[in-house]
Amino acid sequence: MATLQTIRTKAGLLVAIVIGISLAAFILGDMFQGGSSLLQGNRMEVGEINGESIQYPQFQQEVEKLGDIYRMNTQQNQLDENTWVQVREQTWQTMIRDIVMNDVYENLGINVSSDELFDMLQGTNLHPIVQQLFRNPNTGQVDRGAVVQFLRNLETGVAPEQRQYWLYLEGQIVDERIQSKYNNLVGKGLYVTSLEAEKSLEGRNKQVSFDYIMLNHNLVADSQVVVTDKELRDYYNKNQDNYKQEKLRQIEYITFPVEPSSDDFADAEKWINDIISDFASATDNGSFVNSNSDVRFDETWYKREDLPEDITTWIFETGAEINDIFGPYFEDNAYKLAKLHASEMMPDSVEARHILLQVNTQQELISQQALADSLKAAIESGSNFSTLAMEFSADQGSAIQGGNLGWFGRGMMVKPFEDAAFKNKVNEVTIANSQFGIHIIQTTARGQETRQVQVAYLVRNVTPSTQTYQNVYAKASEFAGRNLTKADFDAAIAEQNLNKRSASLRETDRLVGTLENSRPLVRAAFNAKASTIIQDQQGSTIFDFGDNFIIATLVSVTEEGVGSFESVKDRVELAVLKQKKGQFLVEKVKTAMSGKTDMDAIASELGTTVRNASNVNFSSIQIPGIGMEPKVIGTATNLSPDQISNPVAGNNGVFIVKVTTVNEDGNQDVENEKTRLVQNLTFRAASQAYSAHREKAKVEDQRAKFY
Repeated sequence: MATLQTIRTKAGLLVAIVIGISLAAFILGDMFQGGSSLLQGNRMEVGEINGESIQYPQFQQEVEKLGDIYRMNTQQNQLDENTWVQVREQTWQTMIRDIVMNDVYENLGINVSSDELFDMLQGTNLHPIVQQLFRNPNTGQVDRGAVVQFLRNLETGVAPEQRQYWLYLEGQIVDERIQSKYNNLVGKGLYVTSLEAEKSLEGRNKQVSFDYIMLNHNLVADSQVVVTDKELRDYYNKNQDNYKQEKLRQIEYITFPVEPSSDDFADAEKWINDIISDFASATDNGSFVNSNSDVRFDETWYKREDLPEDITTWIFETGAEINDIFGPYFEDNAYKLAKLHASEMMPDSVEARHILLQVNTQQELISQQALADSLKAAIESGSNFSTLAMEFSADQGSAIQGGNLGWFGRGMMVKPFEDAAFKNKVNEVTIANSQFGIHIIQTTARGQETRQVQVAYLVRNVTPSTQTYQNVYAKASEFAGRNLTKADFDAAIAEQNLNKRSASLRETDRLVGTLENSRPLVRAAFNAKASTIIQDQQGSTIFDFGDNFIIATLVSVTEEGVGSFESVKDRVELAVLKQKKGQFLVEKVKTAMSGKTDMDAIASELGTTVRNASNVNFSSIQIPGIGMEPKVIGTATNLSPDQISNPVAGNNGVFIVKVTTVNEDGNQDVENEKTRLVQNLTFRAASQAYSAHREKAKVEDQRAKFY
């Protein structure tokens, strides 16, 4: 029978889930504090999809379900906040897809029958997920008996979480099959005509090289064209889709960073000096460091070139002895003491072999330890190590090599194994235990020995004290108390020469700039009014993020939709200016072309030169060195050789084009091209069909109120 561990391991390759978590207790706590009125309808609404209200408890339940699946799949007990952000997004997108598409599937009569599901789970046409889960790794065949046995035991014979995981996979299988049916249905409705295939072949096969003259828009000064307000408004009205905007908040803020004070430095220095005598008399350096230092004891063996210069000089040149102390000294914002813990001659690398005995239970530990002792004694008595390794070692990779692991240096093996291998003399046999089991280790060769040392570092980081935090908070509080409006805020910043920062925020942003855990400021900004000081849920204007106190003001509010004419007027004016400059240049080019057929003569008249582009076809994206110019490319690929085009108003300027050569590929296989185009359409249908329904659906996302 398949185990939960098997499902976790194998299904992870097939089931793509992206997940995240919510702070449910915190959110609900805040809401309940507001009284029962907060539980009414829209106050608990996470969003609305096609007229269906999604309430917080409903959404959160789905989030937790998906979170449980992820924990089982990854064998993690806890998920970090970034992962929970992803799971909430995955849950929301799944809800949108289900609500939007379920009506579509129902109207079309698309479903998965019980017989079809049976066939996919345990019949003759097993779904790939089921095949992967129950495939015998030795034979490569699917064990159908194991599938049936597992499903028989699903209700009573498996753990609840295993049942939950299977039901999730079953749901994924059903969803995938329904989506596949719909995509196939759409794909079958797509058709490519022979004429379309012929045109596609022509566009792909025909390559042109051409000369061109370009006049950039910036050659025309703004003062040379006149733009009226009516023209601006007319352009805006015709091109409103270009001025759609998302929901944004623009804020400005100042930070009051909490940094160590002079007293904090003095306290750290005093602490390190006061502990010197205790450190010097300590007999267990590792335990003393781990109990007192801000950095744990490091058991690494260092050669002289691996140590800092001052420590190298102290140990290797001044002749420091074991338990001698260097310091105190200041480095990396910390006061430190260094104590020479150990010094030995040892190699950089060793060659070794081993026999691994795996241990799964306490009873096995006793029996395997006895076996390890016997094997060690046998090897020391002359038994062949290679033969014993091939017979007894669980490490099959090295067992076929007689247990040989080759040469390895420090840090390449788990520590107990490394310590034993490096301490052994040549051909000495040692037993060591690690997380992999019991190792019988024989060192077969040792590299050139050099002096290596262990250094016990006692570190006292200089960090802000509680008093320092209080002092900085008092400073921020004084600023907040004196400046209650945006005008006061700006005036005080100018007067005190403070560094003001700005940020443009989306409602779903998790951070403001680089401020850690600053999501509360984002939420507060979207609940504030423009030109006010931003307050948190408790009414405070001071936000505490890491080692910074923040005071912020809301500068402007942008709502989702088409931007008003006034708000986008500058952008509209740039577009209209570009358009008018293009018209201006078109007339200028027409005048220069009058009576001329020579490109060089026209270019001379316009004060520019002739340039060229090679091997461009109708599918080309851009002109090398110029950029995106679809109108110019379309014109060039439809000209006859030596024909000069009329002026073309492009994205970057106005062009004249003359085709110099035309090369056409001989491929005229229309049916093959038709097949290729149909395949492309079918592939696109899988995503674009849903995208069309999704775009048509009315979705209101209010998750930012809760997370």
